[in-house]
Amino acid sequence: MVALRGRDATAFLARPDPARPLILLYGPDSGLVRERADALIASALDDPKDPFALVRLDGDELAAEPSRLVDEALAIPMFGGRRAIRVRAGSRSFVAGVEALAASPPRECRVVIEAGDIKPDNALRKACEKAASAVAIGCYPDAEADLAKLIDDELRAANLQIGRDARAVLMTLLGGDRQASRNEVRKLTLYAHGRGEITLDDVMACVSDASDLKLDVIVDAAFSGKPQLVETEFAKAMVAGTYPGQIILAAQRHAAFLHKTSLTVESGTPAATALDSGFPRLHFSRKAASEAALRNLSPARLAQIIEQLAVASLDTRRQAGLGAAIAQRTLLSIAVSARRRS
Repeated sequence: MVALRGRDATAFLARPDPARPLILLYGPDSGLVRERADALIASALDDPKDPFALVRLDGDELAAEPSRLVDEALAIPMFGGRRAIRVRAGSRSFVAGVEALAASPPRECRVVIEAGDIKPDNALRKACEKAASAVAIGCYPDAEADLAKLIDDELRAANLQIGRDARAVLMTLLGGDRQASRNEVRKLTLYAHGRGEITLDDVMACVSDASDLKLDVIVDAAFSGKPQLVETEFAKAMVAGTYPGQIILAAQRHAAFLHKTSLTVESGTPAATALDSGFPRLHFSRKAASEAALRNLSPARLAQIIEQLAVASLDTRRQAGLGAAIAQRTLLSIAVSARRRS
C-alpha cells in the first residue's frame, strides 16, 4: 500500500518515481492539492508551453467512458516528448479506467488526479494505494513547521528579512489553504519591497487571514443573522470546491472568539473596545458583523452554538457524502437564531 504523507510525500514530490506515473492528490487543503498538481505537471513535461503535451480531463465526464483515460495516457504524441494528463475528480466514479491504466502504466506520460477530502474506503483512493504503479498523497492543512518553511522560502526569494514579532503574528494569520497562504506572503513581500525587513506594522496592514480568506463572508453572515446571505455564499463556496469541514472549522474558531468577547462585554466593556483588544486582531472588515453577533447572541447561546458546531464537525467527517448539507443546515440554524436574538 502506497499512501504518502509528511516527509515521505515531500521526498516523492521532489523526485517523483518514474515507476509510479499515476498520482492521486487528495485532502481538505484544496490549495495544496492544486499547488502539488501544478508542480508535478510542470516537471513531467519537456515543454510546459506545448499545448499538445497536457491533456485536461473532467472526472465526471470521464465516468461515462473510463477507458478514455487509458487511451489518452497510452497515445503516442505526434512530435514526441513526454506528456501529462490532469484529471479533476468529481462525484462520479471513473475508477475502472484508473485500475486498467495501473495494470498497464504509461512510460512517457504522468497522470495526476486531483480529488477532495475522500475517505480511506473511497474506491479511487483504494485503487491508487493498492496499485504498484500508483501513489496516493494526502494534502492536509499546513503545520507550524510547514508554514515556517513557506515563509522562509518566499522571503529568501524576495531577499527580505522579517522581525521576530512580525513572524509570530504572520504565522497565526496563515494556514488552511496552501495557495492562499503563499499568495498572502507574496503580497507581503511586494508590499515591503526594497525595505530590507518586514515589520509587524507591515503584516497587520497587508495580510488577511488566509485560513479563513474565502470563508469569512459565510461565517459572518451566519453569526449576524443573515440566512439568505449564508445560502448564497455557501453555494459559491461549494462550486469553488471548498471542503465543508473547513467552513465549520472557521465557524468554530469564530464562535470561540465571540464567546470569549461576549463574556468581556457582559462584564461592562463596550463591544467595540472588546473586539479591538482581541488577539490576533479582528480584521476591520469583520467588525460590524461581529458587533451585530454580540448584540444578538448571549454568552449562553454562543456556548450552545459551540456545541452545535462540534457535532456538525463530527458529522461531516462521519458522513462525507452529506457534509455540504450538514454544514449548510448548521450555519442556517445559527443565522436564524442570531436574527431572532437570544
